[in-house]
Amino acid sequence: MEHISLAITRLSLALGLVLGAPRVRDERGDVPGWVMITVMTAGLVVAITAVAQPQLKSMLDSALNQVK
Repeated sequence: MEHISLAITRLSLALGLVLGAPRVRDERGDVPGWVMITVMTAGLVVAITAVAQPQLKSMLDSALNQVK
C-alpha cells in the first residue's frame, strides 16, 4: 500500500497537481483589464488637459518668450 501512495505522490508532483504548486498562467494576460486601464488613462489625460490647458499654454508661451 505504501508503494501505491508513493507512486501517486510522485505522479502528482510530476504533473504539478499538488496544492501550492504554481499554476500555469495564460500568456494572453488580462486583456479586458488592460483595455479598461488604457481607456481610463486616456480619459484622465483629456480631462486634465481640458482643465489645465490655459495655464499650460501661458507657461509654454512664457518659456518660449524667455528663450527669444
